[in-house]
Order: sequence, then C-alpha cells, then structure tokens
Amino acid sequence: MSGRVYAGKPARLSGRRSRNRTANLLVFLILTAGAVIILSPVWWMFATSVKSMQEIMQYPPTFIPEEFHFKNYVEAWTSPAANFTLWLVNTLIITVFVVIGSVLSNSFVAYGFAKIRFKGRDVLFAVVLATMMIPGFVTMIPQYILFSKLQWMNSYLPLIVPPFFASAFYIFLLRQFYMTISTEIIEAAKIDGASHLRIWSRIMLPLAKPAIATITIFSFNGAWNDFLGPLLYVNDEALYTLQIGLQTFKGTNDTQWHYLMAASLLVLLPVILLFFFFQRYFIEGMDLTAGTKG
Repeated sequence: MSGRVYAGKPARLSGRRSRNRTANLLVFLILTAGAVIILSPVWWMFATSVKSMQEIMQYPPTFIPEEFHFKNYVEAWTSPAANFTLWLVNTLIITVFVVIGSVLSNSFVAYGFAKIRFKGRDVLFAVVLATMMIPGFVTMIPQYILFSKLQWMNSYLPLIVPPFFASAFYIFLLRQFYMTISTEIIEAAKIDGASHLRIWSRIMLPLAKPAIATITIFSFNGAWNDFLGPLLYVNDEALYTLQIGLQTFKGTNDTQWHYLMAASLLVLLPVILLFFFFQRYFIEGMDLTAGTKG
C-alpha cells in the first residue's frame, strides 16, 4: 500500500509542474501580446521619425523603414522654425519647481494626517479626499479668474505655485504609506526631544523613499506633459514649454511628420528614462505595506 502511495506522488508532482508550466506559458503569451499592442504606436512613431518624407507618403505604408535617417532628430531639434532648447529649459524650470513643491507639501501634510492626533483630523482628511471627486474643469475658470486678479498671467506662477499647497491624491498615497511606519520610532524621537519638523525631515522622509519616488514620477510626468496649463496662462513664445512648442512646430512646418515624430520622441524620452531608473521605487511606493510595520 505504501509503495502505491509513494509511486503516485511523482506522477502527481509531474502533472502539477506540467500545469504550472502551461499556466506560466499562457500568462507569458498574454503579457507579450499586451506589450506588443502597447508598444506598437511607439514603434510607429520611431519608424516614422527615421523615414524620409517620400517614404512616409508611400502606400501601402512600410512598417520597417527602408532607410534609416537619424539626422531627422538633429534637423528637427535645430529647425529654425522652433526653439526646442529654450522650450526645454522652460519646461525643466516648471518641472523642477512642481516636483519640489509636490514632494515637500504633500509629504508634510500627509505626516500630519498619519502621525499627529488632533481634533477633527479624520473629518478634515475626509474633506480633503472629497476634493478628488471635483473635476478639474469645474475649478478651471475660478482658478483662471483668481490668477488673473493676482496678475500672474503670462508667467509660470499659476503652474508652479499650486503644487506647494499639496494634492489630495498625493496626500492620500503618502499618508497610507506613513501609516505602515512604526509609531514607536516617532515616540522614541519625541523622548529624545525631536520636534515634528525634525521627525518629518530626518525620519519619515528617509523611510518613505519609495512613496516619495512615486510622487516624484507622477508630478514630473504631469508637469512635463502638461499642455492645458501653459496654454491657458502663457502667451509669450519665449515662455513656451515643450508641449506648446510641439503644437507650434506642427503648425509652422505644415506637418512634416518625420520631424514631428522625431521631436515628439525626444520630448518623450526623459519620461521613459525616469520610469526606467525608478521603477523599483515606484512599485514599492504603490505597495502600501512596504513600510516598517509596528
């Protein structure tokens, strides 16, 4: 009897491994198909960016370029019809301030909601979360009137000042991460005489690096790709950002697609690189159990 039992175990293990391999292969095929679908537009952009204008106009279109013209990137960036270097500097200025403001304000406010007990804290936090349900288009006109009254039009102030007043989504994300950090660490710091400002800057921020990286990626992506904000508040061409500049470049050059796609890929490249280098922190930041539990 025992011989039959032990003889059946290898067969069951072999069958289980076979099913696991089949399941893993199916998941791999599904993920590969999804990746191909998602990356196809990116490949089409790249293929168009290295084609000549004659090849772009061919029918049927070629999925793989017959000849690669990498000089299109240099010609697009240095085109006399555009000033991408200036627009890059403008975009970097806005993005740096937005990232700094988002990280500082949201991490500080989230610390208060997570680790400081005060009367009405939960009610106030619920009100903050409720603002997430207000569409941005509802507040667009009041904000425009406010910034106009403040005489901030045709400047970067309407774009870089609001991030210093925190965001409901970022507050929620950081608060949930802070809640996983042991309160005993904070109590020990208080016994040593540390203030809340010192605890936040010296203890909470280092422990919350994954969540901070997530906020950095989100805020960088939002500021770098923002089109509506600069369109509303910036009128001077010397203050244009890359997104506004791309639209201007498109109209000025009568849609020369190889140059437009080349410039678009160059603008997209920093976002891809940022996520590529910080993806580990991004995944950890989205895991609300990644902190030090206590």
